[in-house]
Amino acid sequence: MNQKPDEIMEMARRRGFIWPSFEIYGGVGGFYDFGPLGAVMKNKIIQKWREFYVIREGFFEIDSPTITPEDVLRASGHVDHFVDAMVECNKCGEAFRAVDLAREQADVDIEGMSKTEMEKFLETKGVRCPECGGTLGKIFYFNAMFRTTIGPGSKRVGYLRPETAQGIFIDFKRLQRHARGKLPFGVVQIGKGYRNEVSPRQGIIRLREFTMAEAEVFFDPKNPTHPKFSKMAGEQIGLWLATDQMKNRQHITRITVEQAVNEGLVCNKLMAYYLALTKRFLLELGIPEEAIRFREQTPGQRAHYSKETWDAEVSTKRFGWVEVAGLAYRTDYDLSRHAKFSKEDLTIFYGGEKVLCHVVEPSYGIDRPFYCVLEHSYTSEGKRKLLKLKKWLAPITVGVFPLLNRDGLPEKATEIYDQLKSEGFMVEYDDSGSIGRRYARADEIGTPYCITIDHQTLVDNTLTIRDRDTAAQVRIPETELGKTLQALVQEKISFDSIGEPVKK
Repeated sequence: MNQKPDEIMEMARRRGFIWPSFEIYGGVGGFYDFGPLGAVMKNKIIQKWREFYVIREGFFEIDSPTITPEDVLRASGHVDHFVDAMVECNKCGEAFRAVDLAREQADVDIEGMSKTEMEKFLETKGVRCPECGGTLGKIFYFNAMFRTTIGPGSKRVGYLRPETAQGIFIDFKRLQRHARGKLPFGVVQIGKGYRNEVSPRQGIIRLREFTMAEAEVFFDPKNPTHPKFSKMAGEQIGLWLATDQMKNRQHITRITVEQAVNEGLVCNKLMAYYLALTKRFLLELGIPEEAIRFREQTPGQRAHYSKETWDAEVSTKRFGWVEVAGLAYRTDYDLSRHAKFSKEDLTIFYGGEKVLCHVVEPSYGIDRPFYCVLEHSYTSEGKRKLLKLKKWLAPITVGVFPLLNRDGLPEKATEIYDQLKSEGFMVEYDDSGSIGRRYARADEIGTPYCITIDHQTLVDNTLTIRDRDTAAQVRIPETELGKTLQALVQEKISFDSIGEPVKK
């Protein structure tokens, strides 16, 4: 049995990437804390996403409340449709998502089936309670939103938001003025979403509180394209089509995004463009291309607002294929519903006529790709364990080590440590144990470069840089350190080009 996933989670807890929340009180399922290393790495993923969508795509970013009045979520359809098919054990009373049990015990996706069909499937396949082995009861539906009230003693009902998108739709009138009549234009929001999972049992893959990064791209339905589509047209993606899924065919269609649109496999060029961009984002995180696919949701699986949805999935050893982003064609559903319920005109004047915009939504979780990156980066080379993270993504960029704790070496190492921090590097100083043990600790958390200060440093102001991936070392002048590290992290130069190798 491959123990790698268990090793990853043990390392993640031990080294401060992720911890179970409320641990000293026994913990609560579906909640995790990001520790000192995890918080830095998670924020780097968020910043990279912002770089893709806000900086490069030129989208606007907003920040709206996480508590949403019931009126808004009734208009959006979440009060009626944000439900899970649940089943309880007749013996121990534990409740589970029927879809999860079918996937775990029968390796079949039953999402989209009717309640009667689900009950028949679970009975036919002999699906039992995973806790005690008891038989299962009837399917029932459970609204997965966290309900609250707004104001002391108030009867005004609110919910913790299940998605960040509604804040964008509510602000549409102001946002379209900010866009100065341009279409398409995009708006993003990054923040917490909430889902009151009944029985979360997959670590940070299924959380009750999670971080979302969502973009809403507003466009004229008569012109569903992107001004830079030609730059993405040749990008090849792997599609698991709904028609193949419904025939139980594990066939992946490898095709360029332009061909996918021309052959009618993807609804329009705007959707195809963002499928390609999603793939590029995941590659940038360090997910290998062969571990990425786009699964088309079947009609029964799609959300109430969606005409076409593609799930970006990453292959993992621990959880199989994991959805890390969903790309939905929401048509004019949200704007038309909010216009109806609020009595506000949410059309815009474009191309000489009033237009009710349609929307393509790339919606990412951040916690799931965080785990996927850890799993795909974790490498075991004999006794050597290391995270081969992308250099920009490593929570600690540089380790600074005095070779010995005497002879002025710690003082010199501290000087270099302070200098690198002042230049914006995330730096860790370590003088505990042998130099080999310090290298091993740095490797395990993915630190790409380690600086060692030795007696020669005090003589000629040179020091050694060690590369995480190869364990090779070179000696360079102290005066070249900052700019050399910057160029290495940005992958502008190769490690073997910066100096003569140090003989071990």
